[in-house]
Amino acid sequence: MVPYFEFQNAVKLLCGELALERISIELEHLGASCPLVLSDAVLSKIGTLEQVTEAMQSEGITAGATFTDIPVDSSLAVVNKIAAYYREQGCDSIVAVGGGSVIDTAKGVRLVLSQGTDDILAISGVENLTRGKHIPFVVVPTTAGTGSECTGVAVIRNDANGVKMEFLSPFVEPDVAVIDPRMTLGLPPKATASTGMDALVHAIEACTCQQANPLSTAYGTAAIRMIAENVEEATRNGGNKKARFAMALASTMAGIAFSNSMVGAVHAIGHALGGVCHVPHAVAMTILLPHVMRYNLSHCAEAYAALLPWLVGMDTALKTPAEKRAETAISCIESLGKRLNTICGLPLCLSDAGVQKDAFAKVAEFAVNDGALIVNPRAASEEQVVEILNAAY
Repeated sequence: MVPYFEFQNAVKLLCGELALERISIELEHLGASCPLVLSDAVLSKIGTLEQVTEAMQSEGITAGATFTDIPVDSSLAVVNKIAAYYREQGCDSIVAVGGGSVIDTAKGVRLVLSQGTDDILAISGVENLTRGKHIPFVVVPTTAGTGSECTGVAVIRNDANGVKMEFLSPFVEPDVAVIDPRMTLGLPPKATASTGMDALVHAIEACTCQQANPLSTAYGTAAIRMIAENVEEATRNGGNKKARFAMALASTMAGIAFSNSMVGAVHAIGHALGGVCHVPHAVAMTILLPHVMRYNLSHCAEAYAALLPWLVGMDTALKTPAEKRAETAISCIESLGKRLNTICGLPLCLSDAGVQKDAFAKVAEFAVNDGALIVNPRAASEEQVVEILNAAY
């Protein structure tokens, strides 16, 4: 056990049916009445955003302004643009409806506003910031994977150099997160599978990186079990509210876990693949996980072995010889990926994700400078990252 650790989770969770209808009440409790609602064009088009705003209106609060021009890979420039729009419209709070890009963008906007600046780059050392002005902030995740609704990190792309920057601070955590199964019912099968695997990576890395602690491991292992039991059903039968709710809760718990213990090489390399090759984050996580686990195996076999009961159940784990449990855990994850591939065509190798080998050197250069690599169980050089990429190709 680590001799000292800190654990932060200040987000109020509204979980289950009719959680959306509580948003207006929570905004009132936070002293807000004129929120800027952030989302993306797709959620606006398919009616998901309208479902949220109508739920808010039913309890007395109408959006002061709406911004839906947030791209899949959001950027520092978009954050600055939205912060200026918030001020122009006289808003007093933020409601973010979307996946990781929308929520991380909203976190960046909150930082800019709370610190009284115009440019998020001016506060890139956010670990050292004080709270600043309180901007009431509610998030409504529409995927079950990022866990961003409960994390103290925002990942935002710097278009000037293609690097995905990590802004770390407890002050980017929302005040309220709304975990309503209605929000993920329309998620397509492939997105359901990939975001579910993203949550699995969060949980596994949270339980096995150098900063893992008993509380983060408790959240992480519970998330692993819920994902293992529900991700295939949620992918195969998207209308199953029970499976959808379980995946949403698992994503949130995994987010709480890794926010308090960090992630490792899967994320370091995944961030670089996103920045250099534009591989969607959840797809990168799916592809890299078993290969990075095999790379780490010599340094954390005991930790991987301890995950097996959460992946396959205690009875099956106990029947597995102790010396084979770590490798069996990795094999279980590979088997899960193959089953999801059969169900929905989830990519399992980098070539299927459109990555070219001539990009590997640049990906490796970015990966070794990513903060997530610092707490990975095993150090990695650029050459070793390239080896992992080749194994995943």
